[in-house]
Amino acid sequence: METAIEIVVRPTEIDVNGHVNNAKYVEYLEWGREDWYERLGLPYERLLELGAVTVTVNLNLNFRKECRQGERLGIVTRPERIGRTSFALRQEIRKPGGEVAADAVVTLVTIDPISRSSRPIPEELARPFRA
Repeated sequence: METAIEIVVRPTEIDVNGHVNNAKYVEYLEWGREDWYERLGLPYERLLELGAVTVTVNLNLNFRKECRQGERLGIVTRPERIGRTSFALRQEIRKPGGEVAADAVVTLVTIDPISRSSRPIPEELARPFRA
C-alpha cells in the first residue's frame, strides 16, 4: 500500500544556503512513515497491543534537488521488502509536478517493547508487503 502526504516547507526548515536543511529531509520521511502506519490501522498504540514496536536501523537517503521555503512537497511511502524481523520502506520527497527531490530506503526492525529484543513481524504489519 502506497501512501502520500503533502507538506509546506516552513521558514524554520531553511539553512544558511537558502534551502531545506538536510536533517529536515529525515524528519519529512518520518512524517511519511507515521502516516503509513496510521493508514494501515497500526498507530503506535496498536503496535504496543501486538507486542511489537518498530525502530529504524538504517537510512539510505539520496538528495536529488533542493527544496525551498513555501514549496509544497509530497512524501510518498510504500513497502519495499520484508524479512522475518525487519522490513524496508521506499520513500520519495516529490516537488510540485512530481520531480523527485530525495529518495530513500529505510530499514526497520520489529522489537518487543519490554525485552527490547527483535521479534517476528506481526501479520497485520506484514500484510501490505504481500499485497
